[in-house]
Amino acid sequence: MMISEGTMARRRAALAALLVLLLLAACTAAAAAVTVSRKQRQRHHPGGASASAARSCDPFAAAGAWVEDGSYPLYDSARCPFIRDEFACARFGRPDTAYLRYRWRLDAPCAQPAFDGAALLRMWRGKTAMFVGDSLALNQYESLLCMLHAAAGPAARTTLSPPSGKIDPSSTVRFEDYNVTVVYYLTHYLVDLVTEPHTGRRVLKLDAIDQARDWLAADVLVFDSWHWWPRTGATQPWDYIQVGDTVVKDMDRTQAFAKALHTWARWVDANLVQTDTKVFFQGISPSHYRGQDWGASPKKTCMGETRPLNATGPYPGGPIPQQAILRGVLAAMAKPVYLLDFTYLSQLRKDAHPTKYDGGIFGGDCTHWCVAGLPDTWNVLFYAALTAGQGHN
Repeated sequence: MMISEGTMARRRAALAALLVLLLLAACTAAAAAVTVSRKQRQRHHPGGASASAARSCDPFAAAGAWVEDGSYPLYDSARCPFIRDEFACARFGRPDTAYLRYRWRLDAPCAQPAFDGAALLRMWRGKTAMFVGDSLALNQYESLLCMLHAAAGPAARTTLSPPSGKIDPSSTVRFEDYNVTVVYYLTHYLVDLVTEPHTGRRVLKLDAIDQARDWLAADVLVFDSWHWWPRTGATQPWDYIQVGDTVVKDMDRTQAFAKALHTWARWVDANLVQTDTKVFFQGISPSHYRGQDWGASPKKTCMGETRPLNATGPYPGGPIPQQAILRGVLAAMAKPVYLLDFTYLSQLRKDAHPTKYDGGIFGGDCTHWCVAGLPDTWNVLFYAALTAGQGHN
């Protein structure tokens, strides 16, 4: 069968067009793959790909150990005007001091992070950093205030608002010489807890987050939640839980926590994805009320503990299950959120709680942490995450 020259030309043209289409498709797929890969690298690292490339490792994922360091503590807690009684262990007579001298040493090849408070104040000049959450967020907030105050020097001008330091719902410290504002905003659940005007019922609304409008002005946001979710009885601050139009007396607390996290994540993606706001989330802070968690007697608590757990493997008590839920929510978000995953390194610090040295506020406190103390390490690693790939402005 003979094929005319015209037919052959048309076939060659069609084949060429097909090759062009295939090439375009391949390029599009490659670009999409690069975009996905880039998003995956950026997801937990503010600053994106450049930050990821500049870091030799993630300090929260790397192995490490607690070692004594003569350069610690990083500041004199007696000279810091921002420490509340519940964290002021030295003020209330804690006799041992070893808990102040521990540094988290990262294993090679990770570079050892260091904290430069003056550089952080310069970086944040004209900006607002806000810690949003419960008293564990307050723990980190007050530690950072002390670290910045020490770096700014004894002549530093600061303004506390309100002057009483009362948190209702927030407290602010402004470093006047740098025009830096650091805020703590109290919210136990991130989502809204409201009192109905006619019934007086206290309702925890898992799909409402109206209070978040107060967070929009911040340039850096650090969130935390979980500590209050398991509470029952007299310390439970709500009477009912609401999701949509459904109101229930109670529900599984981990499920409620997950629903609230999804509400928070939707708000972040809807309001912050197109902004330069850097968003962080604290890992879940552990408590030390059960000695079996670190291989001691079940009747043992953190009372009297003066040394960290010297562990090179998994924490005997295992991971905190809700941490996996938090990771899953963050991984699905459009806005990159950096997880300050200090849970494991904090599990080893059974020695770092206030216990009875908290001004008589809680008694045997094995939940919060002394300041100075462990939260300073959280902030050293927070600073490493903030400055990765950026340098010091």
